[in-house]
Amino acid sequence: MQALATSIAALLSAGTVMAAPASEPPPPSTPTTAAVTQDRTARGVFELRLTAQPPQAGEAPAQPARTLIHKQFRGDLDASSAGQMLSFRSATPGSAGYVAMERVEGRLAGRSGSFALMHLGEMTRGAPRLSVRVVPDSGTGELSGLSGDMTIEARDGQHVYVFTYRLPGE
Repeated sequence: MQALATSIAALLSAGTVMAAPASEPPPPSTPTTAAVTQDRTARGVFELRLTAQPPQAGEAPAQPARTLIHKQFRGDLDASSAGQMLSFRSATPGSAGYVAMERVEGRLAGRSGSFALMHLGEMTRGAPRLSVRVVPDSGTGELSGLSGDMTIEARDGQHVYVFTYRLPGE
């Protein structure tokens, strides 16, 4: 099962994996919105540790595979995260998919707090597509109201992120 999780991670991080563009426009401003926010960008690297989990009772082995995710972000986002991934690899070489949720806690733009990221990743015969997005209203502390999208790219064995985000009042 560890091999499946590692294969999914390797497939999805092979080359450039960009977040898909937003599929729906942001909600219209309401009178309670204090200020218009501007997109900001955070860049850096992260270390990734995947831990395969055994199948639950009655589950077929590795279909779907369940994996724990642990990350350490460095750069403009100084944080750690923990989450879970469900993945499936089809019988067609180079085709697979995963969904994941992770909770990120640390500092972003000098602000402390936490937020959740949701992932939807797929490989279609080797062609990657990935969407990583902040779960709406998941920000806590000084990151309350955070929204945004993250892209991930694998370069020379290192995971690089670009996080385009918005914070209220900026």
